[in-house]
Amino acid sequence: MRPAPSMTCSQPQASPSVLCCWTVVPYPPSRCPRCDIPSTQGRAFQKYFPLLYLIALLAPAFTPATGSLGLGVAFKSGPMKAFFLLFQGLGQFALALTLTTELQKFLSLLRHAPIPSLSRQEASRIMWYVSTRGIAPRVNFEGALFSGYAPDGGLFMPEELPQLDRETLCQWSTLSYPDLVKELCALFIGSELIPKDDLNDLIDRAFSRFRHKEVVRLSRLKNGLNVLELWHGVTYAFKDLSLSCTAQFLQYFLEKREKHVTVVVGTSGDTGSAAIESVQGAKNVDIIVLLPKGHCTKIQELQMTTVLKENVHVFEVEGNSDELDEPIKTVFADVAFVKKHNLMSLNSINWSRVLVQMAHHFFAYFQCTPSLDTHPLPLVEVVVPTGAAGNLAAGYIAQKIGLPIHLVVAVNRNDIIHRTVQQGDFSLSKAVKSTLASAMDIQVGLGEVPYNMERVFWLLSGSDSQVTRALMEQFERTQSVNLPKELHSKLSEVVTSESVSDEAITQTMGRCWDENQYLLCPHSAVAVNYHYQQMDRQQPSSTPRCCLAPASAAKFPEAVLAAGLTPETPAEIVALEHKETRCTLMQRGDNWTLMLQDTIEDLSRRWRGHALNASQ
Repeated sequence: MRPAPSMTCSQPQASPSVLCCWTVVPYPPSRCPRCDIPSTQGRAFQKYFPLLYLIALLAPAFTPATGSLGLGVAFKSGPMKAFFLLFQGLGQFALALTLTTELQKFLSLLRHAPIPSLSRQEASRIMWYVSTRGIAPRVNFEGALFSGYAPDGGLFMPEELPQLDRETLCQWSTLSYPDLVKELCALFIGSELIPKDDLNDLIDRAFSRFRHKEVVRLSRLKNGLNVLELWHGVTYAFKDLSLSCTAQFLQYFLEKREKHVTVVVGTSGDTGSAAIESVQGAKNVDIIVLLPKGHCTKIQELQMTTVLKENVHVFEVEGNSDELDEPIKTVFADVAFVKKHNLMSLNSINWSRVLVQMAHHFFAYFQCTPSLDTHPLPLVEVVVPTGAAGNLAAGYIAQKIGLPIHLVVAVNRNDIIHRTVQQGDFSLSKAVKSTLASAMDIQVGLGEVPYNMERVFWLLSGSDSQVTRALMEQFERTQSVNLPKELHSKLSEVVTSESVSDEAITQTMGRCWDENQYLLCPHSAVAVNYHYQQMDRQQPSSTPRCCLAPASAAKFPEAVLAAGLTPETPAEIVALEHKETRCTLMQRGDNWTLMLQDTIEDLSRRWRGHALNASQ
């Protein structure tokens, strides 16, 4: 009898511990033969082996066009679609329909398969993650970390959300911000993947370069204005918090598995610099950043080009944000290339980033709540300035697991999230409007469409993957969708929203300075504007309010000047002007895709050489 064919893992090789290794064997062992991780699909494999065997035999027919089965999902074209198009193209419409239907049933059943190889106690310790679209097999935290998008195009979410009781909240109320991150990460990662002592060390290491001893700080200003400063990291932006932890988790697993990844990032500013700082000097990670020449602030550009570590590779592209994203999309569309070179991104949909951002809301609540002695626990209103909805998703998950907060989402004139909350209109505008709060100017190409709203929709629908999948697939086809009435009603109950103009941003910055001698960045001003509006409407409320401040005003001197104020530039930022810079120019007329591919291939060769030398 011919040996059963081996199908590719549903995740890149950089994530060898994903608990859905698609290794087809007639009688599955208790552990995956390739990655030595407990197999959770034994009975499902035995029951559906004939179907899997058929699929494995047919897979090569479409591999050149769409990649292997597990990775035939580049940019959300799932295996269902691949098989359907294959057989439809061969004129076998009925067979296409039957096979895709059966495969969908199998994948769904696979995700909920029993766990014969794990004891009940072991299984209970594992935090499982499922796709919001309900087709991809479930994974553990490591699988979600390395995947970004799920194989079916959805986003990973905990299969079951833990519930925090009053006693736990009271115990957490005295914790520092780093300790809150440790508690949340322990809850959502599990000690079987990262033992508690190791996890604590990783998080301490992640925050070791922050300027403030408490990592984040609450500024209590006049008239009940509370501003939570999330910008005390190296790049003066909130992304330092989640990316520094995410990078530590990546390095932990990569060292353990003796693997290497290349992170590719397209940026219009803060993401690139924060990603660079989070992994610079890491031996198992190389990072390639493409930035648009002339479209970042000078400070943002210098924060990227002055990092001279061997594993940091910056390209300055003669084009705008959407243009520079084209070579990145082309590279990631080549599934075989992505797998061969272990490529990944670190954009805002990565579950690890959302997980760490939950701590913002817990810390805000504990700092602002007057007392935890009342029944029920008092409410705190958290105002979240956002573009890609990562902090909003994190806040809503925090609310769902027991944190008594009300969320207010504040956006600039790029108001897709505001329209979604107010009207149920989840649709992109025809053009992105340039605003003073530039990091919230949603760029379609850079993946900053607010896809984290998919997590919110999934939770609001009661974890209904079918509803979520239909909504998001329509959005991807048409860039527009109207929420069902019931879903919109639920959203507007749990989230309040506001859209803020540039004029209102500068007025808010000026008012906050006049009243408090406190400089806001334009993004923080978007949140604070809501507080001032509530004050001016003379709507008394006993509910404390906390405004999240995502960046330091020092990063946006142009906006400070536009508000009629004087910028304050820290010495570290002034020093950037005198540092050596390094970047490679991608000129118009150059083949940007080829330049990117050549760099990636060179990094892979270099890693293999290092690994070979180390083994000898």
